[in-house]
Amino acid sequence: MKLYLTILLLILVATVNAQNQFQQFINYVNSLPDPTSKQTAVDSFVVYARTQGIPFITGDSANFIYRGSVSSISIAGDFNGWTPNWNMTNLSGTNFWYYSKVFESDARLDYKFVRNGNDWILDPENPRQVSGGFGPNSELAMPDYIQPWEINYRSNIPHGTIVNKTIYSINVGAYYQLRIYLPPGYDSTSAERYPTVYFQDGFEYITLGSAVNVIDNLIDSNKINPVIAVFVRPNNRNEEYAGSVRVQYRLFFVNELVPYIDASFKTIASADKRLVLGDSFGGNISALISYNHPEVFGYCGLHSGAFWPNNYEAYNLVVNGPVKNIKWCSVWGTYEGSLPANMRNFRDFLLQNNYQLSWEERHEGHSWGLWRATIDNMLIFFSPFEPNSIESDDKSLLNEFYLEQNFPNPFNPSTKISWQSPVGSWQTIKLYDLLGREIETITDGYYEAGYHFISYTAGSKLPSGVYFYKLQVGNFSETRKMMLLK
Repeated sequence: MKLYLTILLLILVATVNAQNQFQQFINYVNSLPDPTSKQTAVDSFVVYARTQGIPFITGDSANFIYRGSVSSISIAGDFNGWTPNWNMTNLSGTNFWYYSKVFESDARLDYKFVRNGNDWILDPENPRQVSGGFGPNSELAMPDYIQPWEINYRSNIPHGTIVNKTIYSINVGAYYQLRIYLPPGYDSTSAERYPTVYFQDGFEYITLGSAVNVIDNLIDSNKINPVIAVFVRPNNRNEEYAGSVRVQYRLFFVNELVPYIDASFKTIASADKRLVLGDSFGGNISALISYNHPEVFGYCGLHSGAFWPNNYEAYNLVVNGPVKNIKWCSVWGTYEGSLPANMRNFRDFLLQNNYQLSWEERHEGHSWGLWRATIDNMLIFFSPFEPNSIESDDKSLLNEFYLEQNFPNPFNPSTKISWQSPVGSWQTIKLYDLLGREIETITDGYYEAGYHFISYTAGSKLPSGVYFYKLQVGNFSETRKMMLLK
């Protein structure tokens, strides 16, 4: 009987329309006559679901499942403000609980289960986890979400070194711990100098954001120029980033920390070679620092910048003040309460006032899962790779054509397309839809041998979707896929 039910269930699951797959399973179990048959069907389904991934995705729906003897179980996560009010339904006659919800095809969200009203646990059927400020969370990743390759440690590439320092601030009256990243090949005796990136919540950007891995990987893959990174650990982040110590902390940053780093390491002491960035309140203080001191920081990065403290002080300072020589990079998630509306308004103001801006809105929440996957946005915007010459060793010889993956991807509305050419020649890049129909020519002209990149901005009439871009040089051609999300 058990084998028969298993085979029947698998046939059912394999043949129904994917959109209705899970509901068909629920209906099937409810039609069975006794608890034993129902539990057998549930067991078989879970075995199958594990091979597909849990939460079990059907079409645009994520189906959360749990098996166990509980009086109640609910779900809390980025999607409901971490309030455990998504109550799972028990499948009658079994220990199987479920909850189904529609999400965007590229959504990525953190969540946990709450058993019996107060027992917060990870999803025991989901191996995917993301570290957060309050410990690990389970991860829901819909089918079109692209996992960030650059956060992973790779043993076969050159790695930078970390130097630990402590600095005393007269302005704040406190010591601050620092970790300074020095790129591969850094030599304190050489003439070469480097752009500098300053991270608020610096130690968390290392442990939760995998920032060191990101920098190593971007340098190795010729996405960015080598940089020095300064990771600053706050003592009381709420007060220093948004509260009563924010002015003193800002002055510490520009009058004490930056001069110390410039005197101690091989930096380029110029505002257009410095980026300050941070997450949440860290974005708030980064905006205050850069706008008040554009002569020190010419770039500002906002990871879900929380601008609400002090009656939107940072927001109003920028919006109501004079335009300054600052370039901005901003990333936020649609599942962040009122923050997306604020960041869209801020984006619109910057664009209308001709600020240089790179921005991205993702279907994610206020989490390190979002921030760690978009550190590369900030760094590539700040210091994109610009080779000085074509070297002749095994290191960077351009002996073949190569079309790189566009970045960012997915994108809205702009992205960068990079490629390399071993010879000078006429080179063309065209855009096509899923049916192979040509949409437009992105570039068509003569390029010298070397590394090239071009910015592409999708027109207002181009709908969201998957497209292909193709490099054509004589008989050589290479095609890659890109996704536009509006």
